[in-house]
Amino acid sequence: MNDVQPASRMRQVLERQRSAQLAAGPPDAPTRIDRLERLATLLRENETALCESLRADFGQRSIANAAMTEIAFPITAVRHAQKHLRSWMRDERRKVAFLPALFGARACVRYQPLGVVGVISPWNFPVNLTVTPLTDILAAGNRAMVKPSEFTPRNSALLAELFARYFSEEEIAVFPGGLEVGAALAQLPFDHLIFTGAGAVARHVMRAAADNLVPLTLELGGKSPVIISRELPFGLDKVAACIIDFKMSNAGQICLAPDYVYVPAERLHELIEALRAAVARMYPRLLDNPDYTSIISERHFERLRGYVEAAAASGAQVVELNPAGESFSSAGQRKMAPCLVINPADDQPIMRNEIFGPLLPIRTYQRIEEAIDFINRNDHPLALYYFGRPGGAELAQVLARTQSGGVTVNDIAAHTACEDLPFGGVGPSGMGAYHGREGFRRFSHARAVYVQSKINLSDLFGMRPPYGPRYRAVIDRMLK
Repeated sequence: MNDVQPASRMRQVLERQRSAQLAAGPPDAPTRIDRLERLATLLRENETALCESLRADFGQRSIANAAMTEIAFPITAVRHAQKHLRSWMRDERRKVAFLPALFGARACVRYQPLGVVGVISPWNFPVNLTVTPLTDILAAGNRAMVKPSEFTPRNSALLAELFARYFSEEEIAVFPGGLEVGAALAQLPFDHLIFTGAGAVARHVMRAAADNLVPLTLELGGKSPVIISRELPFGLDKVAACIIDFKMSNAGQICLAPDYVYVPAERLHELIEALRAAVARMYPRLLDNPDYTSIISERHFERLRGYVEAAAASGAQVVELNPAGESFSSAGQRKMAPCLVINPADDQPIMRNEIFGPLLPIRTYQRIEEAIDFINRNDHPLALYYFGRPGGAELAQVLARTQSGGVTVNDIAAHTACEDLPFGGVGPSGMGAYHGREGFRRFSHARAVYVQSKINLSDLFGMRPPYGPRYRAVIDRMLK
């Protein structure tokens, strides 16, 4: 395919997919399971090529991490969908009022495919965040058109090649290219559109989709907080391991990465040392470490460096976690030593913007309400992480008084690996949830079906004109 796909070409593919969907009708379970199997096979048979393309696009991307996050995790989601698909597809019986039910009326919800779904996927996990929504889209019986990220051009070109090999264009079509391709795709009259990426871009996608009243699912990220309780039932070393493991995975370029930490003031120094020790254990060296990923582009690299410089200039303490004492000034790899930024002011860029890198602000509190109040003064995050007693009153307070897309207690992002939980944001961190059953329903139309009884109660109770005393008696009973 050409690098730039004209809008007319994409519209033709949309029309062909829609015609094929209408001609074939809703696919049965074996057809959907076969499509899901081909999706898993695409990943399994091309693991090495996909991971190598990511390493080339990033400059350095951990192959081991990519094998898990980009290949294994999506296949797990496919297997979950295949296992539960037939039960999800069954009509869901609903209750009917007593008298109609007595005379034989019945009701159900039938989940039917929407039709053709557009997918705009991001650069940070370009395989995972293409395949995972496609899993739910195919499980629900739809067809799809995909626009992968222009920031990972090798991987995007490979995805286009592989999908053309494993799927017909009437099933899944991939359109790599620049911003103009994404803009053209967002303007198409899809039956649904899912976008994963930055909130600023999402606003443009929403405006384009609005012209055709296309319903949207948006997964946008945000500043996900970590709250460390005074009632911690284990040591800070466990907390630090969880934070560093996820924060430094993909060099922090993850929508679910911890974006700042609240810790009791008296434990600040202990937390800093625990984080320093965790980095030293997991990443004893950084520059030549194949498990430590580069920042995706020079623009993002300079943005992150600007956050650190601005915080330091404002008086915040910056703690570099650099176990081997390596020099990053002239490395030319777009690698960045992780930094802790201690008690930055609210107006600092590092506290106003999603970081998407290996920087971690740490703020101290005297009362847990300070952390809750700060969270509530800002946009609802995609995730919230709490380390403390699972059954405690403090956790109940945090859950009751804050909002976030999801919550993990005593770990980072574990809720997203539970396929039976919905995944999505709230407010500025996203719109709509998918994964598992929720994903199947997200990309289905819940069609209400009511079968009337043989005896129509409207006739029995005089509920047709001309209205009389029996009609009024029914109203009086309803008003009680």
